[in-house]
Amino acid sequence: MKNLNLSLMIIAITGLTFAACRKRDTKKVEERDTEQTTINENNLAENSASDADVMGSQVSENYTLTTYKTSGADLLLSATCATVSTTFSNSAVSSATVDFGTSCVGKDGRTRSGKLFYNFSGSNVNAKNYRNPGFNMVVTSQNYVVDGNAITLTKTVTNTTPLSLPTGTNPGTNLSWQVTANVTITKANNEGTVNWSCNRTKTLLNTNDPNVYKGQLLPIDWTKARIQISGTANGTNAKGENFSVTANNLVRDFTCAPDPLRPKRHPFISGTMQYTPGNRPTRYVDFGNGACDFSAVVTIEGQEFTITLP
Repeated sequence: MKNLNLSLMIIAITGLTFAACRKRDTKKVEERDTEQTTINENNLAENSASDADVMGSQVSENYTLTTYKTSGADLLLSATCATVSTTFSNSAVSSATVDFGTSCVGKDGRTRSGKLFYNFSGSNVNAKNYRNPGFNMVVTSQNYVVDGNAITLTKTVTNTTPLSLPTGTNPGTNLSWQVTANVTITKANNEGTVNWSCNRTKTLLNTNDPNVYKGQLLPIDWTKARIQISGTANGTNAKGENFSVTANNLVRDFTCAPDPLRPKRHPFISGTMQYTPGNRPTRYVDFGNGACDFSAVVTIEGQEFTITLP
């Protein structure tokens, strides 16, 4: 009888231990399966850096700035609320400031304030514009706020297209740029701080389209462009966790604008990302096969979730 009681006690203790482990494991799996906030934080940093790049390309490409804020090539700004000032050297812009004042609502539906500074002095002597091989642009910010998120950034973009690029409308290769950035975002409503750094390659996928790339003597028409982004990023999310990201062939089509109320907001429409926050399992993000929408599919440990991009 004594041995029987001892055996029953061991079984009971083992059962309780197993149940406790299952409870902890279930809680851990549930947390892993539902944590998607950091993906949106990465997307926020990605978009913030991309916006600064796009505006800088417009400043350099349309260096007279006579149509910068009103032409079809203007991707972001409204017609009146942003002020652009430039410094010229040898008939090209050597530096520029975009001042959004205290509140500027862009054509992408975002509200901006503060300033972005652009320095083009690191470019090769004949590389005056974003489209020119050897062009270099450094972007910094001052009191820059987008939709209530305070953004501090430093970004460097270098045109890495071969210097021997032909001058015709079809150069036989796609224009490409090397992009590095360091971004700190203090999120609105005291929701934490995101730190993000990247090293990326940007490619103009339809360089061979004469309606987009018109040769080295004329500006790129970004309203018809398709770009591809690949590379790595890392940083800390608003929870203080380290994260790493690998972007594979992310495609943004500037003819795609799913929201008619925000006609200048262009989401990624294809490509994938592998995203690892802290010690959590890797999230696999699929932006689709080219459909023009704001959705993406996130896979975590075999479970799929459809998310809407901000």
